[in-house]
Amino acid sequence: MFCSSASKSSMNIVLPDRNGNAIINAVQMWRAQLYCIFYCERSVPPGRKRLIQMSYIKNKLQEIIKKEKVLVIAAIAAVVSMFFVPPSMAYMEYIDVRVLCLLFSLMAVVAGFQSCRVFEAMAQKMLTGEKKLRTIGWVLVALPFFTSMLITNDVALITFVPFTMLVLKMVGGEKEAALIVVLQTVAANLGSMATPFGNPQNLFLYANYNMTGSEFFGTVLPLAIVSFIAIWLCGFMVTSREIRVSFNGKACIQNKGRLGVYAILFVLCLLAVLRIAPYWMVTAMVAIALLILDRKLLLKVDYALLLTFICFFIFAGNMGEISAVKSFLAGIMEQNALLTSALASQVISNVPAAVLLSEFTENGRDLLAGVNIGGLGTPIASLASLISLKLYSADANAATGGTGRYMKLFIIFNVVGLGLLLGFQMLIG
Repeated sequence: MFCSSASKSSMNIVLPDRNGNAIINAVQMWRAQLYCIFYCERSVPPGRKRLIQMSYIKNKLQEIIKKEKVLVIAAIAAVVSMFFVPPSMAYMEYIDVRVLCLLFSLMAVVAGFQSCRVFEAMAQKMLTGEKKLRTIGWVLVALPFFTSMLITNDVALITFVPFTMLVLKMVGGEKEAALIVVLQTVAANLGSMATPFGNPQNLFLYANYNMTGSEFFGTVLPLAIVSFIAIWLCGFMVTSREIRVSFNGKACIQNKGRLGVYAILFVLCLLAVLRIAPYWMVTAMVAIALLILDRKLLLKVDYALLLTFICFFIFAGNMGEISAVKSFLAGIMEQNALLTSALASQVISNVPAAVLLSEFTENGRDLLAGVNIGGLGTPIASLASLISLKLYSADANAATGGTGRYMKLFIIFNVVGLGLLLGFQMLIG
């Protein structure tokens, strides 16, 4: 139980279920609803039944649109572009199958790691004991910074933001929640740029421009190092007071045998990203392994992201076929690819910006830096930022300062960070 004194507090935490049961149950419920609506309502008059069916479909479409706004926008953009460049077999050349296969493989393997509770066990071990709240804050921010390099920025935030809100509530650190979650969001966005597989835009650009290791890391590592130092300094803003953290029940790594298989698959994914192993073979191995070990994990893959990429591939390809658009975008990218890509990310998000603008420049390194730095700024600059905002809002209350305080801190840290990193990148060339 939670208890506190003038100088120290302790807590017992029961970690939330992250085995995907909620997702599986939701899918099963949806299937049951569909069956009842379309097959079981035999006593309902045909006209009334049709209205029920249409209402159900309408509600589901509204849910999809609300949940997958970026996918809907991408689909609309792709369809509109088809009026200017009619569909043809040339569309197949737009779609980068390698990128899609690598994204699928990485998301599937990371879902396997999550099912084994690897990240929860790691976080619990790092946080348990007597520590200053400021130290806890540093740990909670460092976790998404470093793990995002391997499991992507959005997965890192989905894993650690709810955990952070739970920890801070139990130790009476709710006033620090907005600050720490904002720093986690910035950390995940900036930490993920340090590897080719840390975020979708890196994976795409690394493959699209056939970058070498020296080209890629020479571009992103200076930015990642400066970012970490800046985030670490921001950690001093967290209150420094002694607390004691304890957990009710130890979070243990589960299914160690499967974990070993997922680790091997992850290494194979990295080899495929680095163009050492054939991507098609690795994708097939991942799919077969999950079908054998735990097919439910295939439901946890973000297929909406894959569809979003396909839509933007079509949109970007069609824009490249329109001479006026091609001339305009090629011109501004030639003048300043770094600034153009960073600013475009503020409006259409950094992943679509990377796909679209790659059609109009050979300067892959400035585009890489621009879309990663451009992940800071507006809430839509990075999709991961929207994820953390949603997760924070679900647990926000008067003690945390509500969503208003979060947004104020978010804008301040992101705008300042965007300006500093753009200035630093322009300085080093």
